[in-house]
Amino acid sequence: MTTPPRVLADFAHEVRAKNAGPFWTTFETFMLDENGYRIAADAEFLNEAVIADLYQVDAADVLIFRIPELNTVKISFPRKVAAGGLLDRDLHCGQQHVPLAMMVVPERLLPARSSSVSRPAEGRP
Repeated sequence: MTTPPRVLADFAHEVRAKNAGPFWTTFETFMLDENGYRIAADAEFLNEAVIADLYQVDAADVLIFRIPELNTVKISFPRKVAAGGLLDRDLHCGQQHVPLAMMVVPERLLPARSSSVSRPAEGRP
């Protein structure tokens, strides 16, 4: 039996998306510990271009805030349509976190086996 690849959610308490007013979407990754934060904050793994590709937005509009004191990375970008507008299909952006949470963590960022790591794969969103 093969082990499934480790994803960002495996190293997080929570990965969530929500409105940041009617015109912006915000994602927050609350990582379990410093190892998880190191993964989420890695600028090669998670950057404006990666988010732009993942969510089909302009990379120039993506804002990323790395907050080491809280083991948190916050990402914001403009919504494609205003919250509650005629074409809005997800008023609260409640399900938008899944592509981010399911990003496969590169082998180079995985902690050593002896290191304390996250919850098992069954805890994925």
